[in-house]
Amino acid sequence: MSDGAHLRPLADIARGGVSAVDVTRACMTAVVNGESGPDRLNAFISYDYEAAIAQAERADNDVAGGARLPLAGVPVALKDNICTLGLPTTCASRMLARYRSPYEATVVRRLRAAGAVIVGKTNLDEFAMGSSTETSAFGPTRNPHDPARVAGGSSGGSAAAVAAGMVPAAIGSDTGGSVRQPAAFCGVVGVRPTWGRVSRYGLVAFASSLDQIGVFGRTVDDAALLLDVISGADRLDPTAVIEAHAGVVDKSGRTHRSGKADAVRPPVIGVPHEYFTDDMDDGVRRACERALDALRGAGCAIRDVSLPHTRHAVPVYSVISAAEASTNLARFDGVRYGGRSGTGDPVEASRTAGFGAEVKRRIMLGTYVLSAGHHDEYYDAAQRVRALITRDFEQAFSAGIDVLFTPTAPRPAFAIGALTDPCSMYASDVFTAPVSLAGLPAMSLPIGSADGLPVGGQFIAARWQDDAMIAAARLLEQALARR
Repeated sequence: MSDGAHLRPLADIARGGVSAVDVTRACMTAVVNGESGPDRLNAFISYDYEAAIAQAERADNDVAGGARLPLAGVPVALKDNICTLGLPTTCASRMLARYRSPYEATVVRRLRAAGAVIVGKTNLDEFAMGSSTETSAFGPTRNPHDPARVAGGSSGGSAAAVAAGMVPAAIGSDTGGSVRQPAAFCGVVGVRPTWGRVSRYGLVAFASSLDQIGVFGRTVDDAALLLDVISGADRLDPTAVIEAHAGVVDKSGRTHRSGKADAVRPPVIGVPHEYFTDDMDDGVRRACERALDALRGAGCAIRDVSLPHTRHAVPVYSVISAAEASTNLARFDGVRYGGRSGTGDPVEASRTAGFGAEVKRRIMLGTYVLSAGHHDEYYDAAQRVRALITRDFEQAFSAGIDVLFTPTAPRPAFAIGALTDPCSMYASDVFTAPVSLAGLPAMSLPIGSADGLPVGGQFIAARWQDDAMIAAARLLEQALARR
């Protein structure tokens, strides 16, 4: 299919105006072509052409039978730390290279129930630990806009697959920015919902108080529709809850929204000066200024705000996420999970061979900050500063701010292999980590370019105000399109 019908808006595909089999065949052809040869993007770890076509045939039959499903026949890719039946779940690690899950994640079951076609599993930083998809045991994902540059991370494969036109939508996970930063680098929309809006049952845990499943789309409306389908309470995940204003919940626990309701009035936009640093790329700064001008032209009031504890977010995130990773990854020992290898102590040998350098670094850091004599000094202190970061946001929103606008990342996608110092890599999350620590919804959307590379702008909202955030993003998307 050469007319690009597989990249129509998700709602158009779901209405059945085009055959789901044709749409899926076009996507799978794009996947096979994009993943072939020496110039492959390396966005996918696994995919199954025949299984995808079989799913599409069922979707066509459902539509022919009168079913009205929100994602009927829509091809969707999944980050490979989300458990599925029929495809491996590797977490881009040698430790799980041959692992097949005996169950499916709640988000996968909800996608299937909505008629979506699961086409494959996408590349990521090993166990989602990274900001560039370079720590994957399967090699780095390349940026579709410049193959010499990273796609971002840790959900780089999902972002690249959408940006390259392989699939119209994808699922990722966001711990410290792993949906938003690759969305910015690849020039697509990426949404991290309020922590607790989407079930994490079946997501391989990295840092449980920070992890959240999110979505990628080509437009704000596509991302909003995908988010609606996967949102909702889940008896298998007690942290997945629904507030009274988070949507109408059906018997399955899913929320239903049109994704079309715009704000009654243009929102009041807060701009935190801590996010506009002196070392920010000039092209990113210009793109943000242009976006703010577009918002003013759309009737929005722009106010300066302060989030004074922002500068502590990266070290706080590093301590807390490493501590939780150390605990969560203890199960991967070659006995309970993971392949067994080597001689001597089987657990030590398996973990030495199975984990890459970055995962080992974070496990050791997490074990250290949780150890006797250091727990209070590092982990407890980090939790106290986390509370201060959360309070900064609460005070901003209580002062009449509807949403905050910031750059998603301080610079565009960097060259593969350019950041070898871990601290420089961690700094890529400087504008995304604070949101994760506070459990807030945030999203990135394309706002321009710098030196030919995409630039993302980030909207942040108060807890459970995901719809206000999406409405503001839609307003900006439309305003920029008119320019």
